[in-house]
Amino acid sequence: MAAPASSSAAANLMLAIHEKKTNSVEFYRPLCQFIAFNYSEREAQNLEDDLQDVKQMRSDLERPSDSPDIRRNLLQKYYKALCVMESRFPISPEKEHINTITFTWYDAFKNKNKASQQNIHLEKAAVLFNLGAVHSQIALSVDRSTPSSRMQASHSFMASAGAFAFLRDNASMKASIGQSTVDISAECAGMLERLMLAQAQECVFEKVVAEGKSPGLCAKISRQLKVAQFYAEACYRYGLELHEKEEIAEEIARLRSGITALVDAKKSTKGVAAQLIDAVNRLEANINRNLERALKENDRVYLMRVPGANTLPPLPAASLVKSTPMTDILDASKEKLFASLIPDSSAKALSRYTEMLDDIIRMQAEKLQQGSEIARVRLKEMDLPDSILALEGNITLPMDLKEDVEAVQISGGPSGLEAELQQLRDLRRVNQELLVQTEEQLQKEAREDAQFRSQFGTRWTRPQSSTLTKNLQDRLNRFVANLKQATESDSRIERAVRDHSALMSILDRQPIESALPTLAKPIMSLDANEDAIAGALKQSLRQLETLGAQRAGLEDMLKEMKRKDDILPKLMTSTGSYEDLFRKELAKYDHICEEISQNIEAQEQLLMQIQVQNEEFSAVFNLEDYKASRGKCYKQISAAIAKYREIKENINEGLKFYVTLQDAITNVKQQCSDFLMTRNIQCQEMIEDVQRQMAGFNFQDKGPSGYPSNYPSVGQMHQTQRTASPQQPDPQSTPHLSRPQIPYYHPAEQPPVAGYGHPHPLYSSSQQQLPPSPYNVPAASSPYPSQLQQQPVEYGQPAYPGWRGTYYNTHSQHPGYHPPPPYSVPPPYPPHQSGYYKHQ
Repeated sequence: MAAPASSSAAANLMLAIHEKKTNSVEFYRPLCQFIAFNYSEREAQNLEDDLQDVKQMRSDLERPSDSPDIRRNLLQKYYKALCVMESRFPISPEKEHINTITFTWYDAFKNKNKASQQNIHLEKAAVLFNLGAVHSQIALSVDRSTPSSRMQASHSFMASAGAFAFLRDNASMKASIGQSTVDISAECAGMLERLMLAQAQECVFEKVVAEGKSPGLCAKISRQLKVAQFYAEACYRYGLELHEKEEIAEEIARLRSGITALVDAKKSTKGVAAQLIDAVNRLEANINRNLERALKENDRVYLMRVPGANTLPPLPAASLVKSTPMTDILDASKEKLFASLIPDSSAKALSRYTEMLDDIIRMQAEKLQQGSEIARVRLKEMDLPDSILALEGNITLPMDLKEDVEAVQISGGPSGLEAELQQLRDLRRVNQELLVQTEEQLQKEAREDAQFRSQFGTRWTRPQSSTLTKNLQDRLNRFVANLKQATESDSRIERAVRDHSALMSILDRQPIESALPTLAKPIMSLDANEDAIAGALKQSLRQLETLGAQRAGLEDMLKEMKRKDDILPKLMTSTGSYEDLFRKELAKYDHICEEISQNIEAQEQLLMQIQVQNEEFSAVFNLEDYKASRGKCYKQISAAIAKYREIKENINEGLKFYVTLQDAITNVKQQCSDFLMTRNIQCQEMIEDVQRQMAGFNFQDKGPSGYPSNYPSVGQMHQTQRTASPQQPDPQSTPHLSRPQIPYYHPAEQPPVAGYGHPHPLYSSSQQQLPPSPYNVPAASSPYPSQLQQQPVEYGQPAYPGWRGTYYNTHSQHPGYHPPPPYSVPPPYPPHQSGYYKHQ
């Protein structure tokens, strides 16, 4: 049966609220002076645009507007500006505050009443009241003839209710401390919120009635509205539903209750709009008609006992409207006005919040890191995932051991030691050849000197070679001894390479993992469940890895949230307690903290499961024997590395020794060459002197050249010398023969020098020794001689008393002349191997 149209149709009466009025306020000058005095003149200039915006908004607020939408936007924008200003500009009667601004507002319901305050609280409360009023005016202006327009009106009424609720909860108490009006009190704001919600629900009721919804739904919606009228409306609608269910007795009781409510309501209709009275009368007529019908049917058909009104349960209610939250709409934290002005109180509050947040981040990060460390240690204790990888053939060495093996292989490995031993042999041969060449030169000069001494007898007054080359010969002898000792060390190294080649051969395996034992299924299996056991353990390890990845993501999320968490704007616009704001802001991190706790708990449960699975896996695959075999292989590799490093360092010491010895021998060889050149020049000059002397004593026995026939001529002597010593330069081609003759005897005024000595050593060298090992090997343990010379020595005597030629110079007088070594040696191995080598 179709429900007759209710009297409360779209033409029902709705109420809107008028805005409060205000007086003009001068903002610009007081705010500008405050900024200039407390910050700087430059800051006041920089904020000129913000000051002008605030001034313009207040001026627009004082004038009425034809458009409710424009008025709503202005009120919302100005309220957010007031929140920004509240934290930056202390407006009060205090002397040090801005005490020249006074806000005056009139009561919206009694225009003769007004209130004035020197603080921003009255201004904010009045703006919120006007915002609720404007929303009610927007709702009232909607033509509620269509379903969409009815919902639009309902939303506007809900927004109005939200504004009045925000006024009650955030501004009424502060504004009521000083002189105030009733309209912005908490009680009035609450009443206006309920009124706006009732009208919003009525709009929804109009919509469902127009759409022909079920009587039961209409009854539930109407139960929430105007007390008398809509209680009767609810009884009427609910009665329709009861009639359809043939619950006639309760229908009669509900309709009688509705009639009673309407009769009581009509007793206080004085001053009520005629439109509302007509709606009540239409509703009463409809209820009476249905009541008469129900009574007849009960008397004739049903014969049910009608219950009393006091025994009926409450009508079911359904609220489809609620106050629109204004927190986000009126949030001023993103406002840019006066952003450069940061009060000290806000800065301190931000510092406090940052400390609290850092504590949370640090605590949660520690929990995450601890969870990862626990997982790592527990898996290591169970030898996981290495045993699973070994079963799959993905065997690997421990990281430190693998790095050592890679270092050995990069340096050449055991297979490269033979090439380095050959370098030792080559360097040793080069040094031996240099020593032999140097000794042969000295011996040749000594033979020539002995020959001339035999020919000329006492006339040959030049010192004997043996008296001049003693120090050089001593050095060469020491080099020979050093070389002999080094040769013995080379033999020990070569013997060590041969003796340990089998041990070290494992280091040449590439990849080194191929030398490790493998883990395989048991040969004999009773129930063939090895794959299932291994698969379950792998699945658990994958789950554990997933939890680890989640922890990494949670840690990144924490850091990102902290990076973006800037509550300074909220602190500067907050009107309540900072602690309340802190709790609200820190609550953003509660869900991440909860996820972290859940992750740690899930990991602990999973680790217990993995431990049980691993015990079964170890038993089936005989893991203990595999681990013992693997550990033995690790030890072999470690021992091979230690022995390789020991031999390698000894070889490096040998290479360094031979290079240093080669430089020392080359230096002595150069000194010998200088000595031989000087002796050659002396020899030529002395031959000429002796021939001239003999020419004056013997004129009877002359040869073709006019000299005694038993002595060679000067030219013949030169030819003999060139033949005997082809490497020496021709004295006749040198500039020394053109210089004035220097006497080879001591002048009378100079005391003779014993042994043809010279006050300054002509061939001297400081003590030479091998440089310290770059691998920190103690000198006492080195297999090679640590010093090439034991003490400073002098190598030369003058050719004969009083003589000094151009070529007769010490080695130090030839700077830059150092013959390059005949053998190049590669640089030592990288220093990271230092400290591992031990000598034979």
